[in-house]
Amino acid sequence: MAKPFNELRERLLRAGVAPRHVRRYLRELSDHLADLTAEEVSAGRSGADAESASLARLGGMDELAKAMIGQQNFQSWSVRVPWATFGIVPLLVLAGAYYLALFILWSGWKMFLPDAITPFGVRIGGPTYAIENIYFQTGRMIYFGAPLFVGWALVMVAARQRLKAIWPFAGLALVAFIGCTVRVHATRLVPGGTAHVSLGLGLGPDIWGTVVYALAIVSLAVLPYLVWRVRRRAAA
Repeated sequence: MAKPFNELRERLLRAGVAPRHVRRYLRELSDHLADLTAEEVSAGRSGADAESASLARLGGMDELAKAMIGQQNFQSWSVRVPWATFGIVPLLVLAGAYYLALFILWSGWKMFLPDAITPFGVRIGGPTYAIENIYFQTGRMIYFGAPLFVGWALVMVAARQRLKAIWPFAGLALVAFIGCTVRVHATRLVPGGTAHVSLGLGLGPDIWGTVVYALAIVSLAVLPYLVWRVRRRAAA
């Protein structure tokens, strides 16, 4: 992308134009600018004068930006329906991750602990790298990591599209609330009987521990965004 279009890129992103459309538009402008510059050089202008003349022929930044900003079909979904992008979609992703974690717990319980009343607190034989431990630990990683990864996705979308903080952080707060209050229930009445695994929401007896957990999710999720901001300011 040509440097003269850096300002245009920021303006389009802040106006809500989807990044994929911004990239395509600036790529087309860069190609057109290269063609115009070649024409100006052929006409006898020097490199810097040729580029300046070519930019003038393309039009001002306001005109170039208006060509994209005025069309709603170029707007990103996070601008069109922020309540869905930062509310419904994260919940659906969390639900899918939790379903996968519960399936791993349920299937591992049946395969490796068929006589145990509960899959929690039961010592599994073999070394830590045995298939049984790896299987259960994979489910734990998905279960505890899902809110954090979804939070990372939210803040990175906000950074990538130069969005205002209200919707991304509302979504992050929702994810943190679900992540710190979700509880797994696993029941089996008799050894070898039917295993039931489900999810529920609850604060639990340790309310302050729940609050600290929620703040930890928010803090760790925001960390990549803060690093990005610092690096961007340093580059500027």
